[in-house]
Amino acid sequence: MTEDNTTADIALIQRIIPHRYPFLLVDRVIEMDGYASATGIKNVTMNEPHFQGHFPGKPIMPGVTIIEAMAQTAAVMVGNAIGMADKNMLVYFMSIDKAKFRRMVVPGDRLEMKMETLRGKPGGKIWRFGGRAEVEGELAAEAEFTAMMDTGAANG
Repeated sequence: MTEDNTTADIALIQRIIPHRYPFLLVDRVIEMDGYASATGIKNVTMNEPHFQGHFPGKPIMPGVTIIEAMAQTAAVMVGNAIGMADKNMLVYFMSIDKAKFRRMVVPGDRLEMKMETLRGKPGGKIWRFGGRAEVEGELAAEAEFTAMMDTGAANG
C-alpha cells in the first residue's frame, strides 16, 4: 500500500474498486494528480483467459478490455482522491465515445493508460474521462467515456 496518495499498488487498487481476477485489468497506478489525471499500468500476460479464444494462435487483447482497463484506472484515481478505500464504491459505464484502436496489444506488452478527468467533482455522481492506452509510447487505443460513481454502496 502507498502512503503518498499519488500512486496505488495492487493492494490499494483492490481496496478501491471491486474487480478481481479475471476482470481486474490494472496492476498499478504509477501517477495520480488528485482526481485530475492518472497513469495506470497493465502487464499483459498469456495467462489471461480472453487469450484462449481471442484469437487462438494469435493472441490479441480485446479492444473492450483495453477500454475497461482505462476505466478501472480512472475509477482508482477518483476513488483514491475521494477516500473510497474499503468503502465498496461501484462504477458503471454510461457511455463510451470516440473509441479508436490503433495498435494490437499482445502478451508481453506493458499497457500504459493515461487518463484525465474531463468533467466531475467530489460529491458528484457523474464523471467524464478521456484517455489513451499506449505500449512503449505508441498509441494502442483512445476513448472518452462517462461513468456513474456509486458511493452510496459504501454505507450499505
